[in-house]
Amino acid sequence: MSMFPLKVRGAQTARRGKVLVGPVDLDLRGAGTTVVMGPNGSGKTTLLRLLHGAARLTAGQIEWACDEVQARRDQAFVFQRPVMLRRSVLENLMYPLRMRGVARPAALVAAERWAVRVGLDAMLSRRATHLSGGEQQKLALARAMITKPQLLFLDEPTAALDGRATREVEAVLRAARDGGTHLILSTHDLGQARRLADEVLFLLHGSVREHASAQEFFNGPECPQARAFLRGDIVE
Repeated sequence: MSMFPLKVRGAQTARRGKVLVGPVDLDLRGAGTTVVMGPNGSGKTTLLRLLHGAARLTAGQIEWACDEVQARRDQAFVFQRPVMLRRSVLENLMYPLRMRGVARPAALVAAERWAVRVGLDAMLSRRATHLSGGEQQKLALARAMITKPQLLFLDEPTAALDGRATREVEAVLRAARDGGTHLILSTHDLGQARRLADEVLFLLHGSVREHASAQEFFNGPECPQARAFLRGDIVE
């Protein structure tokens, strides 16, 4: 059963009486790549966490097209600084499948296949914590994708990577999108947003100020703050 469309109505999250994000109203159809943009402190990470269920919903509604248990099972989240288990690359890849009850032989085959897809097949026995930043990010992506999620959240997935590692990670993301996984990712990198986005959410002060197709947004957003952001101006 599909998770989409996703309907968000008046959703917000607050901490100690302070609203961090919201109220947010969105309709996401679950196709392609949604890029979340905005200046530092605009609430990009918190919005992703709110939609994913990692941040507490303090008002409003987030409605999936399926029941919430199934929705949580069919999504994954890759953090800006990926968490590595103190195990080998192979064991890291097998872990989410084993947690879902997949037999070890089947999990092993899937892990080896994904290691090839992200270029880590020569490092299966290496301790994951000893990998470079780019290698860890690719491992985190493969570990998230191995469960075949319908939806993948990514928080600044290439923020600390060099050009080559960024190119490799983006190739993995395109393949995931082309395979039918909907991506929702935050980024400060305008070039990356132009390369990957099918639609853009522009956030400011915890509110979605613009939701448009990538072509419409980059050709001329309606929001003046978004236009200033694209010019490289400081937006407060």
